[in-house]
Amino acid sequence: MVLSADEGDRVGSGKSGADAAGRGTPAAAAGPSAGGVPAAAAPATAAAAGARKRPPTAVVVSLMLNMALVALDSTIVSTAVPQIVGDLGGFSVFTWLFSGYLLAVTVTLPVYGGLSDTLGRKPVLLFGTALFLLGSVLCASAWNMAALIAFRIVQGLGGGALQSTVQTLAADLYPLRDRPRIQARMTTVWASSSLIGPALGGLLAAYAGWRWTFLINVPLAGLALWLTARHLVEPVRSPGRRGPVDWAGALGVFACGGLLLSALVQGGVAWPWLSAPSLGLLGASAVLAAVVVRIERRAALPILPGWVWRRRTIAAVNLALGALGLLMVAPMVFMPTYAQSVLGLGPVGAGFVMALMTLSWPLSAALCQHVYRRIGFRDTAVLGISLAAVILFAFTLLPYPARPWQPALVMLLLGAALGLFQLPLIVGVQSTVGWAERGTTTASVLFCRTVGQSVGAALLGAVANATVAARLADSPAAGSPERLDDVSRALAEPGSLTPAASDHLRSAVAAAVDHIFLGATAAAVAALLVLLLVAPRRFPVLPEQE
Repeated sequence: MVLSADEGDRVGSGKSGADAAGRGTPAAAAGPSAGGVPAAAAPATAAAAGARKRPPTAVVVSLMLNMALVALDSTIVSTAVPQIVGDLGGFSVFTWLFSGYLLAVTVTLPVYGGLSDTLGRKPVLLFGTALFLLGSVLCASAWNMAALIAFRIVQGLGGGALQSTVQTLAADLYPLRDRPRIQARMTTVWASSSLIGPALGGLLAAYAGWRWTFLINVPLAGLALWLTARHLVEPVRSPGRRGPVDWAGALGVFACGGLLLSALVQGGVAWPWLSAPSLGLLGASAVLAAVVVRIERRAALPILPGWVWRRRTIAAVNLALGALGLLMVAPMVFMPTYAQSVLGLGPVGAGFVMALMTLSWPLSAALCQHVYRRIGFRDTAVLGISLAAVILFAFTLLPYPARPWQPALVMLLLGAALGLFQLPLIVGVQSTVGWAERGTTTASVLFCRTVGQSVGAALLGAVANATVAARLADSPAAGSPERLDDVSRALAEPGSLTPAASDHLRSAVAAAVDHIFLGATAAAVAALLVLLLVAPRRFPVLPEQE
């Protein structure tokens, strides 16, 4: 039984007969129960909710360890790149250490989501952790850059399982009223790992060798594997929910996603957008997309089912979080460059500016339940993304040169707004589906967010390059860089430029980042329109979720 869109996450008192938006608490005896269940059914619903025991601490620790593994990976490796290149060579292709990992994670998200709905969460999580562990050991033993890139892809194949299954298990193991707390913990783990990663990677690379940036995963993954195997117990499922695994669909999704993301990641970087490699990859991905649609229509249990896009709630959340992935490119990718090149801050100062967003985000996520219990999932997300759009636009109004506290304040407020936007959508959409569909739903959300990041990096990167190139072409200062390839060298060695050329270059970077934040503002407005026009006012929360 699924509630109607008007009955889903309503808010009100027992006297008025309205429901509580994701309260997870029984309604007044005289009125309907939370979630729109008739009053007569309330005792059964309450009993079912009460029967769900709090998961053991060991299980929670295993989930947080798995999340930390994924969050630490990219940041801890990035600071060791100079040592890796110095030892193995391959400077021209080292970016594939990150692109290859990202591709593997992204294209496997829907695959693992479907498999977890068919085979169960525990086997998929164990497989992903073991594969991530194997990839880490292989990376530590790499003998050249090609081998290291290949082993990073193996790591990514395991990382996709970790990202998808951990988020799904958080919804499986916790009732609706407790999910904000576990999701806030996961967000805190992610933020803390992202902050610790660069410093830890630098220390390991400098004093222990770059191979330890991968070997440090071994004890963490080993402990997570042992805790999951020993303590995670899944509920018994109906045999009717099992079926043949859609291996043809999984392979098709993997191949199609790999080609598409390769085109987005490398287009404009390794080759021009309108070159033969870009057009060939995009054309091949379009052909494979048509093949995947045909395969999935015939599959008994498709990896990428059509209902993910036919249901308004899931489709709206997918699109909204895809826009979130796009807009996050502005603060996460371009803010460090702005802080160091325009504001003149060192790496520590730039890291502090970034840290403010990663601190306010989990705090806002932990507190947002008090908002969506009153006004509902969608309206809370609308409030969050509306604030985010205003804050992103406010960044473009900062003076040049800005004082460091000004962008720092922007990042602090942006993290709070995005925590108010993202968590209600994830908790809400997971509450509209049962166990047998939750893995696929969660994976589709994460997949769209990651694709949004890839699209954002390509589009906003092109905007930044065009802005800087135009400013350099009109430079009145002698000695300014003439090509984009010379900009990074000039930024790294500001003393090589005259004061006038240095100031002009700083203003060009500031203008480029302003344009990036305008693009991020447009993405936030697009997410707002999706929520207002596509998402139902009240999410159709399942009665058992209440």
